Amino acid sequence: MFNELYQSLDPVAFAAGPFVVRWYGIAYLAGFCLAAFILYRVARHWKIKVDLDAVLTVMVCVILGILVGARLGYCLFYGDGYYLVHPWKIIAFNEGGMSFHGGLLGALAAGVAAAKLTRIPYLTLADLGAIAAPLGLFFGRLANFVNGELWGAETDLPWGVVFGGAAGEAARHPTQLYEALLEGIVIFCVLIFLARRVPPRPRGTFIGTFLVMYGTFRILIEFVRQPDAQLGYLFGGWLTMGMLLSVPLIAVGVIALLWAHRKKLPQKGLPSAS
Repeated sequence: MFNELYQSLDPVAFAAGPFVVRWYGIAYLAGFCLAAFILYRVARHWKIKVDLDAVLTVMVCVILGILVGARLGYCLFYGDGYYLVHPWKIIAFNEGGMSFHGGLLGALAAGVAAAKLTRIPYLTLADLGAIAAPLGLFFGRLANFVNGELWGAETDLPWGVVFGGAAGEAARHPTQLYEALLEGIVIFCVLIFLARRVPPRPRGTFIGTFLVMYGTFRILIEFVRQPDAQLGYLFGGWLTMGMLLSVPLIAVGVIALLWAHRKKLPQKGLPSAS
């Protein structure tokens, strides 16, 4: 019954003539809107000054960073040389292909510009963004499930899902839902719980925790997630590109946590008017 229910899901939410709205786009929009709301509310809870103009500036920078970074990351990490031969395809967003790791790098780079424009400390913005990001991941992974992409290896577990198409007729791990739960709900619950304390924990605590948890969960899920067909398993073994890219996240996260514990810099918002 569960498999039949999935096969009835349509990636298109609605269409009006040539205008087509897909669940994947709605997931991105919902994630960004919710992230802005969470960022603003957590900042207010921490009693640090972050106004709506600053939130809008941050979100515009981050959205651009994520979209550009996710696309370039996919072309670089998962393209297997295709985009070197067909560079004009890099801007073909309509053909799909986005990388979380690239999007993360893009968001972190865009955060530098956002910090300069708002004059809010970079790590404070990174911490607020880390708390807000998991729910965006949650919606994104649900959209991956609806699209029938990023599925897992074959399984005989009772919750296995038949995706059809390129995935064949075998039941597979619904790794999109595993990621939605672990990378989305679990990380968000942990970070929002840690964010309850006032004054907040030192700068770098939340982005460090996010990186460690995401990297760990992603590596674990990669053991049952089918690798991209154009890459397969790396070096002829069990290693996947997702695993390889997640190891540095854990290392950087641990460094950030150690730095936060040592420096104990307080979270800060907009500078006071002179």
